[in-house]
Amino acid sequence: ECYFINGTQKVRHVARYIYNWQQFMHFDSDVGLFVGDAPLGEVNAKRLNDDPARLGHRRAVVDTFCRHNYES
Repeated sequence: ECYFINGTQKVRHVARYIYNWQQFMHFDSDVGLFVGDAPLGEVNAKRLNDDPARLGHRRAVVDTFCRHNYES
């Protein structure tokens, strides 16, 4: 999900990870890390936060996906 505040001046990207109708983890570009919302998500968030390539990719989504697809 992309949230635009004041056009493209402030862009926020949130990726939600859901299993069995429950959000267990999410990535928030304002925080810049994966955040666990359930016990299973905390384990996975720690593992994913230790991977610099995956974090770099998720952080770049703001520019490559959100700003690229902004309808002005």
